[in-house]
Amino acid sequence: MTYPKLHINTIGNGQDIVLLHGWGVNGAVFEPLKQALSQYRVHYVDLPGFGDSPIIKGDISDWASALIQQLPNNAIWLGWSLGGLVATQIALRFPDKIKALITVASSPCFMAQTTEIPQPWPGIASEVLGQFSTQLHQNLPKTVERFLAIQAMGSETAKADILKIKSLVLAKPLPCEASLQQGLDMLAEVDLRDQLPNITRPWLRVWGKLDGLVPRRAINMLTKNANMEDVILAKASHAPFISHTNLFIEHINHWLNTLKA
Repeated sequence: MTYPKLHINTIGNGQDIVLLHGWGVNGAVFEPLKQALSQYRVHYVDLPGFGDSPIIKGDISDWASALIQQLPNNAIWLGWSLGGLVATQIALRFPDKIKALITVASSPCFMAQTTEIPQPWPGIASEVLGQFSTQLHQNLPKTVERFLAIQAMGSETAKADILKIKSLVLAKPLPCEASLQQGLDMLAEVDLRDQLPNITRPWLRVWGKLDGLVPRRAINMLTKNANMEDVILAKASHAPFISHTNLFIEHINHWLNTLKA
């Protein structure tokens, strides 16, 4: 199946790195990383229906198929939040087409599972996602703004982080209601936890210790194989590449250098 052409801004030369953003924003959110990643060929993607990309109907599998069709083989895929869920799906479905995976403040199951035994799975309360879904229909811009505020909660520089994210992403069109709902459905319904042992590519997982959307309790409940490495940024929240750009880059570059070795 051929999918509509997504908006992908490609800059630089060298090893390909694909950047996938989170819910409610677009590829411009990664602007703070441009200078630090200048030795690579970086693909700044607007996910379907976000920024300047057209909507792609369907579920996370359709998004994964569309992305893998339109981006180079053997790339390192970095996904933040919802983008990390999509990148994880790609690593599971197309392992031969990617070189490595980096997930940032991302969970294989964003929705809290309160009835699981012996230990409930930590995540976003179902009523919170339900509220966002309802509010989307009432006031789309305000709903996106509220979500951006939640992403920075816990960070010592929360107000500055929110302003920075807003200034970066509002340069492009707001996503439409249908794509926002699509993304919320993925956050609410997708659960890749049981499949994680099948990921064989090198995988760096970056977490913010103060993250309100992806609680750090989840880290110790996840599969940890030899190909996986966890980095926890002690003072970061849900957007560590915004709040702690230099420290974030330091960890990313160190790990990327180990891939070259």
